[in-house]
Amino acid sequence: MTVIAGSGITPIGALTALLIVSAIVATVWWMLHPPASLVQRLAQEAETSLERMVGSIIVVFSPEIASGHMTALAAKLARGERSELLAIYVIEVPYTLPPDAEMPVEERAALDALAAAETIAANNGVDIRTETIKTRSAAETVLALAKREKANLLVMGSYREGKYSGAPLGRTVEAIAADAKCDVLIGVEGKHGTLLVDETRENL
Repeated sequence: MTVIAGSGITPIGALTALLIVSAIVATVWWMLHPPASLVQRLAQEAETSLERMVGSIIVVFSPEIASGHMTALAAKLARGERSELLAIYVIEVPYTLPPDAEMPVEERAALDALAAAETIAANNGVDIRTETIKTRSAAETVLALAKREKANLLVMGSYREGKYSGAPLGRTVEAIAADAKCDVLIGVEGKHGTLLVDETRENL
């Protein structure tokens, strides 16, 4: 006698078929949605960080901190983000003088530096506040201001050769960078000019 096996689907067969179909679907989905590469993820993280950074930028000036060429970069970062920049000129008053002593040379330099910052910001369509601050300690004042303004970025320029032995970036710049709770961007102007200056200066 010949016995013919039934054609019904067993539970094991159904489970196997389901696993095969699931594997095929997962493979097709993976092909249509490939994982982001490391470079893509890093670029996305950098863009996200920049979005958080822009909108709270302080550009710092002082007799030791030359940030003129960095102001253009700060303005470019803020442009298009409806952001307001804050540019400050810090004058360190010696302890031999009263805290509010007149220092005409430094005050004139402050007016010139902040006026240039306002021009650069205007050329880039960015709002800017400016402030001259007299203090006993420039570094402590900048750090306190950054905390008060909840700054995400401090922008400073430095001379290629510092005034102080052992401090190529300058004593105040190094002190601020060492203790700042936010990001700090320091730019040293190149020996043969810079790409960060305002383009309009080329025509002057």
